[in-house]
Amino acid sequence: MDADLESLSREQLIAEVKRLRQGIREHRDSTRHELCWHHPALWSLLPEKSDPLPVVPDWPQFLQGCLRYRQSLDEQLPLAPRSHEPYQD
Repeated sequence: MDADLESLSREQLIAEVKRLRQGIREHRDSTRHELCWHHPALWSLLPEKSDPLPVVPDWPQFLQGCLRYRQSLDEQLPLAPRSHEPYQD
């Protein structure tokens, strides 16, 4: 799967690591409502070019997942700052 790395020079490998790190940082630094979005830009960092169509839960199940995700943030990051800022499209 990662055979393409075998032919890269040291400099090319360093450039690839920097590119991947930047993509990971952008995802890591997502905050507020950005945390809920589909992130195809992150997946596009992989060399295999596939665009899988995600399975999207129906609304009740989706909202249950959103609530559980938000609860997990309370559990894992109880001291994180909170925002009352409404979503703005």
